[in-house]
Amino acid sequence: MTTYTNFTVETDADGIALVTWDMPGKSMNVFTSEVMDELNAIIDQTVADSAVKGVVITSGKSSFSGGADLSMIKAMFTFYNEEKVKDPSTASQKLFDLVGRMTGLFRKVETSGKPWVSAINGTCMGGALEMSLACHGRVASNAKSVKIALPEVKVGIFPGAGGTQRVARLADAQSALQMMTTGQSLTASRAKAMNLIHQVVEPDQLISAAKQMIKDGLKPVAPWDEKGFKAPGGGIWTPAAAQLWPAAPAILRRETAGNYPGALAILKCVYEGLQVPFDMALKIEQRYFTQVLQTTEAFSMIRSLFISMQELGKGARRPAGIAKTELKKVGVVGAGFMGASIAYVTAAAGIPVTLIDRDMEAATKGKSVSEGLVKDSVGKGRLTQDEGAALLSRITPSADYTDLTDVNLVIEAVFEDRDVKKAVIEAVEAVLPQGAIFASNTSTLPISGLAKNSKRPADFIGVHFFSPVEKMMLTEVILGKETGDKALAVALDYVAAIRKTPIVVNDTRGFFVNRCVFRYIHEAYDMLIEGVPPAMIENAAKMAGMPVGPLSLNDEVAIDLSQKILKGTVADLGEAAVDPRHLALINRMVDELDRRGRKNGKGFYDYPAKPAKKSLWPELKTFYPQKKADEIDVEVLKQRFLVTIALEAARTIEEGIVTDPREADVGSILGFGFAPYTGGVLSYIDGMGVQNFVALCEKLASLYGPHFKPTALLKEMAANGETFYGRFDPYADARAAA
Repeated sequence: MTTYTNFTVETDADGIALVTWDMPGKSMNVFTSEVMDELNAIIDQTVADSAVKGVVITSGKSSFSGGADLSMIKAMFTFYNEEKVKDPSTASQKLFDLVGRMTGLFRKVETSGKPWVSAINGTCMGGALEMSLACHGRVASNAKSVKIALPEVKVGIFPGAGGTQRVARLADAQSALQMMTTGQSLTASRAKAMNLIHQVVEPDQLISAAKQMIKDGLKPVAPWDEKGFKAPGGGIWTPAAAQLWPAAPAILRRETAGNYPGALAILKCVYEGLQVPFDMALKIEQRYFTQVLQTTEAFSMIRSLFISMQELGKGARRPAGIAKTELKKVGVVGAGFMGASIAYVTAAAGIPVTLIDRDMEAATKGKSVSEGLVKDSVGKGRLTQDEGAALLSRITPSADYTDLTDVNLVIEAVFEDRDVKKAVIEAVEAVLPQGAIFASNTSTLPISGLAKNSKRPADFIGVHFFSPVEKMMLTEVILGKETGDKALAVALDYVAAIRKTPIVVNDTRGFFVNRCVFRYIHEAYDMLIEGVPPAMIENAAKMAGMPVGPLSLNDEVAIDLSQKILKGTVADLGEAAVDPRHLALINRMVDELDRRGRKNGKGFYDYPAKPAKKSLWPELKTFYPQKKADEIDVEVLKQRFLVTIALEAARTIEEGIVTDPREADVGSILGFGFAPYTGGVLSYIDGMGVQNFVALCEKLASLYGPHFKPTALLKEMAANGETFYGRFDPYADARAAA
């Protein structure tokens, strides 16, 4: 019997081969070139062995598989770029042949002549689901951990190994398009309802149920390979399809503003593929996949949202030589909404938390935030009652700082006031054990300034969360001038423990994310003052790829916070540091009209009682003389939003605030939703070319003000033909060490 590195094959007395996928040294199974070679050999082996009547493929891990490995994705881009240099005329054909490898492998399973059943436990995504769909039977566990999805569109591509064709031939077209264009995760029961799964069983019955399908005479032929097959709903040329297909591109455009080539390719693959025989449909999908892989959007999104995000999540910036921290207990000081939410995500990660506030009433009120979040999660089936109770038992409210004598880490989340924070730092350090780390969740106050109140500045660091903490996946880790490597290592270990993605930035006013966010908001102020209709401002921003318009975003963060920041900037840096027109606009909103944002029910928007939806405040357009909408170039508005944010990000690189382009890109997308199709702020610049970006900046500066002027670094990079990922290569040190 052949032995494999990533699989074991055991044939039982009934002639059913159990193929168990269990990659050594990996927490999750993924497709690599070696895995595909071995799977190909297993198909040949089981077909050739007359004793094998059928095959069950399952995972030896707690999850089935997350799909393709980073190395495979990287290799595709490297291969194409190398081939383009060798011979541009044949590069696309060679890429086409390469991406067809997985398609061909899964089709080989499907046409092997022996029944295959996929036994799905835990996560089954991307290529793993496409393989399962090529099997003749699919059984899934009913465990909560089961997540079934084709999420490729979220990283700029689409299911390119038969996914668009098989899903659209199993489920109705509308459900298939919804699943693939959003990348949504399905539960096992929802997947069964969509006809993607045949059976849902108890976890301990998974293998026996899969084998039983074969014993019961499962046909080794896919439905679409049978004569007379019709897609659910009858295919493309039916009355129902005549209602769906004219609307589908319009709905997609409404949701994506035409910014995502991968999403549009899904529509094309399904529409065209359902009109032709299956093997031809696979070729159509392969062609579109090859085409999308060559787009800037696919390259940039995969690099930032797949590769960089995984690398940062695995501690790419963690100092070497420092042992991993075992967080036995964490203290959170400040039981307001932010502190209470930090306590919740910490407890949800299995770490005991002491939640401190000025008195027990305030601390207990803070814990009630967690109680509300747990109640909501239990109600939605994300937690059981027992799991919710266990989570809450890990949060201990207290008004006594001596309860922090046994913590590894304290996170301060009190008011944004230097004096209040100074008092907390002193009180905590009086009881904090030697070697424990103090982290401030400040969003505006420089860490180095706060660290002056500390007796051990090497153990002082910033850990900036974003609201709502339980949903936002980014955390900014801020280094003060004296922050030591151990503090950074502990902070990154903590962020990993609570399953968030960290970016490490050096100290500055507003750090990285808030600096970029307020450039976005301030550009909207400029547009308002110019007389651009407010609705046009919001819509142009969303068309540019931003998830929320800048006026709506300002309402969420609070207009009086904007006022406080502007006034603080004037106090610290002088009046020339802010645009007086911005301050006049915000003072009018806050001081004269008491319009502070969502929190008091009125800001740039009005917030009527539910179920009514918010709407732009009608009087806003009376503040400044209005331009006619047809005199305004929407493309220029879109450019202004993206360029002003990207330019601010470039300044943070030039100032040494951000040192790794991966962090600028991932931070901009996870922190405030910067147009994900660009791959992030620096990928946006690299994608169009630094020379083109500089030219665009100079054009906008001549029309809309000096804040668009390109920086010295950008001009130098443009002159030298450089990119951010080339000049600030995040892999240079690793290559040098190799």
